[in-house]
Amino acid sequence: MNRLPLRAGLIGLGAMGRNHARVLSSLDGVDLVGVMDPAGDATGAVRSAPVVATLPELLALRLDYAVVACPTAAHEEIGMALAENGVPALIEKPLAHSVPAAQRLVDAFSRAGLVAGVGHIERFNPALQSLRSRLESGELGDVFQVVTRRQGPFPHRIADVGVVKDLATHDIDLTSWVTGHDYVSVSARTVSKSGRPHEDMVCAVGDLVDGIMVSHLVNWLSPYKERFTAVTGERGCLAADTLTADLTFHANGAMTTEWEALRAFRGVAEGDMVRYAIPKREPLLVEHERFRDAVEGKATDIVTLDQGLRTVEVAEAVLDSARRKVSVDLRSPRTQTLAMVTQRS
Repeated sequence: MNRLPLRAGLIGLGAMGRNHARVLSSLDGVDLVGVMDPAGDATGAVRSAPVVATLPELLALRLDYAVVACPTAAHEEIGMALAENGVPALIEKPLAHSVPAAQRLVDAFSRAGLVAGVGHIERFNPALQSLRSRLESGELGDVFQVVTRRQGPFPHRIADVGVVKDLATHDIDLTSWVTGHDYVSVSARTVSKSGRPHEDMVCAVGDLVDGIMVSHLVNWLSPYKERFTAVTGERGCLAADTLTADLTFHANGAMTTEWEALRAFRGVAEGDMVRYAIPKREPLLVEHERFRDAVEGKATDIVTLDQGLRTVEVAEAVLDSARRKVSVDLRSPRTQTLAMVTQRS
C-alpha cells in the first residue's frame, strides 16, 4: 500500500531557503505544501505552494515536518513554536545564536518526542562522506591532525552573526564528525575589518580527544573561494575539496638516507598520490532524503540537536578565546560552559 506524501513546510526564502524550496519541490515522498516568509517570494522561487506571512498560517496547513531557513536569531522562537505544535523540524545551522538558546531547543524537541535535526550540510558532501568512511576503516592509521580552510567574499545575506557562527560551525561540526572525536580545547584570534559589529576572520587551533591537533582558518574577506579539509595520519594525508567534491590521498613514501647522523630521524617523503572516483550527489538533496526518512521512522543518519548544540558550544568557546586571548578548556561539564555563556547571552 502506497503511503501518502509527507506534508512539508519551509520557513524563510533567503539564499539558502530558496535552495531548500527547490529540493523540497521535487523530493520523492514529500509535498511542499506551504512556505512562510514575511517578505513574500520576490524572486519567484516557489511556484507549487502558497507563501504566507505568519507561522500560524503555515501551521494551519497541517505539516508533517518543517524546514527552518530563517536568520539564526529567529531559530529559537520558530523552533520552540514548532515543538509546541508537534511539528518535527530540520533547522539550518547553526542550531541557535547562543548555547542557552540551543539547549532550550534540544529540551523542547526532546520533551515533545519529535524528530529534529540541524542542517550541517558538509556532512553530506561526497568527499567528506568518503573521507570519513576511509578513516573508519583505518586506511590512514592513527590520525594526527585536521586542517581546514574556508574563505571567500563577504556574503551579504548574513547580518545577525559573524564568521565563526556562520562559516566556522561547518568546520567544527565536520571535524568532530569525520574523526569521531570531541574538542577538548580551543585557542583563537578574530578580526573585524568590514565595519560590521561581528568578526569576519578567525584563526583557531585546538585539540580533540586522543590528542588530535586541529587548525581552522575561516574568513569572508578573501576574493578567493576555498573549501579545504586535510586529515594527516601515520600513512599519509587525505585532502578534500568540498567545492568540487574531490578527495585525494597523498601516501607516505619511504625516506632513506646514508647520512648516519640523520638515520635516527624517522620522517616521510612524498609517495603515491591518488584522486578517488566517488559518486557525487548533491549534498542538500542527500540531507533532505535522510531527514525525510527519519520523519518516517526509518533508521538513518542525521545531525542531531545534541550534536548541533555541541557545535554551538565550541563556537562560543572560539569567540570567548578570542575575546580573552586565552585557551579555553572544553572538558568541563556542559553546565559550567552554559553558565559562562549565559552571562553574555
